Amino acid sequence: MEKACCFTGHRPQSLPWGFREEDPRCLQQKERLQREILRAIQEDFRHFLSGMALGTDIWAAEAVLRLRTFYPVTLECVLPCREQAGRWNQAAQRRYLDILRRCDQVTLLQETYTPDCFQRRNQYLVEHSSLVIAVWNSRSSGTGNTVSYAGACGRQIRVLHP
Repeated sequence: MEKACCFTGHRPQSLPWGFREEDPRCLQQKERLQREILRAIQEDFRHFLSGMALGTDIWAAEAVLRLRTFYPVTLECVLPCREQAGRWNQAAQRRYLDILRRCDQVTLLQETYTPDCFQRRNQYLVEHSSLVIAVWNSRSSGTGNTVSYAGACGRQIRVLHP
């Protein structure tokens, strides 16, 4: 079976630099994330799953797509519902759609939003991976819940503190 890795992490508003991706701290975090993905590739992980939320998920997906130029890896985008990006600004929506066009597989978990759809998405990510790369500040959050679930499922977890 192909070794799979998923991502979980905070959205921009929960990170010290917010939506300012040109901030040196954000650039450093993206570089650390890419290095961790490269490490996973060197450990024979070939399939990567992104939940496509703003922030960490989008950055990880873009990193996998960059690395796919040099390594035989695939990217699966797991969408909790069809309108996930519906309230995002136009630039964020264009970025999201660009990733969806370029990825290898889109998995839509349900058509419409329900209060539990993001949790269901996170469970899917963990259940279909043996490694979880998390950008997590160790506080209680959706990311924290995903890390806890991954631990309960016996998954390998690598935490990158923002």
